[in-house]
Amino acid sequence: MVFKNGGTIFQSYGISILITVVGTVLAVCITSMAAFTLANKSVQCRKGLSFFFFFTMIFNAGIVPWYMVCRTLGLVDNLASLIVPGLMFNAFNLFLVRNFMNGIPDSLLESAKLDGANEIVIAFRIYFPLSIPVLAAVTLFYALGYWNDWWNAIMLIDNNKLYPLQYFLFKLQSEIKMLRDLQMQSASAGVTLPSESVKMATVIVTIGPIIFLYPFLQKYFVKGLVIGGVKG
Repeated sequence: MVFKNGGTIFQSYGISILITVVGTVLAVCITSMAAFTLANKSVQCRKGLSFFFFFTMIFNAGIVPWYMVCRTLGLVDNLASLIVPGLMFNAFNLFLVRNFMNGIPDSLLESAKLDGANEIVIAFRIYFPLSIPVLAAVTLFYALGYWNDWWNAIMLIDNNKLYPLQYFLFKLQSEIKMLRDLQMQSASAGVTLPSESVKMATVIVTIGPIIFLYPFLQKYFVKGLVIGGVKG
């Protein structure tokens, strides 16, 4: 039943893989560069910037302003509407990376500046390579977020050709539940729809590609969380 419309589900698979790969790469780049800025002691007003990001962890504008901003930016019925809202990155991940970078010795930064390195070279040749454990953990967080996301689709997508996998399976389960309720109301003696079996089948279908990330990121995962989460 899950694979009854095979072309549709594989199309949704492709959409989910695309937005997961592109969105994760962009979100990790934005988060790592913002964290480097906040960890760099030579940046003025970095405490004010930190508070600006921290404020978003406590308060948000709500669904209606979010939706109006997305529509104003043209984020409706296109792939960007499934990627860009997630790029308003998680401030928790930002502070996780920043705390990890705060643990990098200042002597490395000073010696690099004495050798004539600019901020871009310092970030990409020193800070980011040394921050691979925490960046791997954040990459997993973003990848899981994009892969499991159905909220952007239900709010911003009307074209069924752009449905990601999670939203497609969500609609499938809703339709099965509706048919089952109608069947119960009519007290028909036909075959009962296997709603629970379909639910379990969708779980197996959705964990496919994302589960392959764990073997590659597992060795960095705990180290990145522990080191990045202790220092304030």
